Amino acid sequence: MIQRKFDNRAAIQVDFLVIGSGAAGLYVASKLQPHGRVALVSKGPTSDANTWFAQGGIAGVLSSQDSIECHVQDTLAAGAGLCREHVVREVVARGSEIIRELIAIGTRFDTHEGKLHLTREGGHSQRRIAHAQDATGRAIAEALQLQLRPSLIRLTGYTAIDLITSHHIGNYAGPNQCLGAYFLAPDGQVVSVASRFTILATGGAGKVYLYTSNPHGASGDGIAMAWRAGCPVVNMEFIQFHPTCLFHRDGSNLLLSEALRGEGAHIVDAHGRRFTFDYDERGELAPRDIVARAIDHEMKKQGVDCMYLDARHLGEQRINRQFPNIRKRLLELGLDLVSSTIPIVPAAHYTCGGIDTDVAGHTAIEHLYAIGETAHSGLHGANRLASNSLLECLVMADFCAKSILAQTPPPIPHVPAWDDSGVEPEVERIAIKQNWDEIRSLMSHYVGIVRSNERLRRAKRRLLMIQNEIADHFWRHPVSRDLIELRNLALVAGLIIRSAQMRHESRGLHYSTDYPYSLEEPRDTVLIPDTSDELDCH
Repeated sequence: MIQRKFDNRAAIQVDFLVIGSGAAGLYVASKLQPHGRVALVSKGPTSDANTWFAQGGIAGVLSSQDSIECHVQDTLAAGAGLCREHVVREVVARGSEIIRELIAIGTRFDTHEGKLHLTREGGHSQRRIAHAQDATGRAIAEALQLQLRPSLIRLTGYTAIDLITSHHIGNYAGPNQCLGAYFLAPDGQVVSVASRFTILATGGAGKVYLYTSNPHGASGDGIAMAWRAGCPVVNMEFIQFHPTCLFHRDGSNLLLSEALRGEGAHIVDAHGRRFTFDYDERGELAPRDIVARAIDHEMKKQGVDCMYLDARHLGEQRINRQFPNIRKRLLELGLDLVSSTIPIVPAAHYTCGGIDTDVAGHTAIEHLYAIGETAHSGLHGANRLASNSLLECLVMADFCAKSILAQTPPPIPHVPAWDDSGVEPEVERIAIKQNWDEIRSLMSHYVGIVRSNERLRRAKRRLLMIQNEIADHFWRHPVSRDLIELRNLALVAGLIIRSAQMRHESRGLHYSTDYPYSLEEPRDTVLIPDTSDELDCH
């Protein structure tokens, strides 16, 4: 690996560096801000985070007909044997408390006759989803933003390049520690931020696929940076494809919430046939992996590009009350939930694997934490249960803040500054776009909902050439946001492929035509950074 040289320009110094401004980042920043100087850094505004697009809701035991044990068992069943049960129990037990806290800070969840209106989604045996119409993530994010103090340092439009670790310092022989991170500022300069504690809350990697419900910035930045710094990753092969993403050239990341099916919407083919019961007795309310594979199989069997969501029988009044934002977006595209079926396709939605952590976000590197979708806490196992993601974000953020504040803080470190002397003129943007498009295409065609040994081998061969080209670009040219994201996207794609090749079975979200059965003993797929590995982007 080529090493950049460093100079001694001063870095921004903080006690707590939070990277990412979704639910996990906002919550942990709000809990840490009374105890020191906090920098909250993000590539864009909170409205660009995945949280903002979360429609369905947040799961919690809030009804006398429900129980914590029932929620635990639903989560374990969806996770197909790979959930860490102690994590599931810790997170689920905090659900009602977290939701009440959100209400206390101003989150306006829907109510009915003075009580929370709870909906049901696929894989849940009870109504336990608190929601704010069909824009729950936005409602939560807006309430959390109001908790942030003016003293908090907000760096918006700053793209994280890499973590700074003690291994960047010559002749350091102790355990690897995180000292902060490098960021590309909006003016094109690279800024160093030194911190006592660094928290990655950077979300998932949906943009590695052509069809995704994720916003543009979901390029796996936290996972990639942590891997390069030396953190293991777990179960990266488990990419959840949401069954009902809009199939439309002008609305390719519009999600049609699981709550629509929870309230009775049907999935049908072009002839109006409800085919999901051919694959599972729960039909549209089966877990997402089953429904997504059913749609994928029917599309291939019938030779068509999409299936359809039919909510017409719910009626205009009910649709307007519970799904006003979805209907508005569809009307802007010339479609109407009330009067027509809506074309849908499965799309990459959630990264169930990630940086190996515990429920408080501890990683293998001292003073580095990872929370939310970028982490693998063990809550989701081989398949995430609907509406458990916002719950995990907030519970992990709470445990993370408490863990950090219970420690004796280390001194604020002195960090080497970025130096790009000697780099060549900027690489042509067309080369970046070409590599970006090729990665997303090969991942969609070869490493999608259904996989095989041959498809994975082809993907690995093609990706290796792209990774080598990207590495050459990165170390020879000035950094840009596009180049940073491309580098991260290529690395994460490689981790997904390697993990998929290591799993010789079908389980949860990973389905292989060469291994269509599940092994008796469930095992995690753990990857440990190794500079000798060929499929790695430096």
